[in-house]
Amino acid sequence: MTHLDGPVLLFDGVCNLCDRSVQFVLDHDPEGAFRFASLQSAVGRRLTSDCELEGVDSVVLIEDGRCHVRSEAAWRIARRLEAPWRWAALGRALPRALRDRLYDWVARRRYRWFGTRESCRLPTPGVRDRFLDADEVAPSSVGS
Repeated sequence: MTHLDGPVLLFDGVCNLCDRSVQFVLDHDPEGAFRFASLQSAVGRRLTSDCELEGVDSVVLIEDGRCHVRSEAAWRIARRLEAPWRWAALGRALPRALRDRLYDWVARRRYRWFGTRESCRLPTPGVRDRFLDADEVAPSSVGS
């Protein structure tokens, strides 16, 4: 087991919007920096527990030992993507309360608008190594 190397994106594995977002990040992460795990997986549950975020249903970004959620996670993800997508990080200039309100508004409607699946989709062989398994992550790999 190892500590986390690089940013880890935790996502709702049954949410179609979240799945599409992960595919988008995979396609536009030029350095291949992000690793991924669903919130429902053993590693996702362990990492959210380490972050003291049990029961969270938001995107979680673990970066440099810190845990970020909602709009803060989204802008931090965007800034690592290739242009023009990284320019979305400029949205951080908006007050956090407003950003989080917009994030929550979409999040509350995501299942209705985009649907769900019964289980997490398995990653394709070409990106499988970017998805974390429970035995790869040491307990307390992150701080809150």
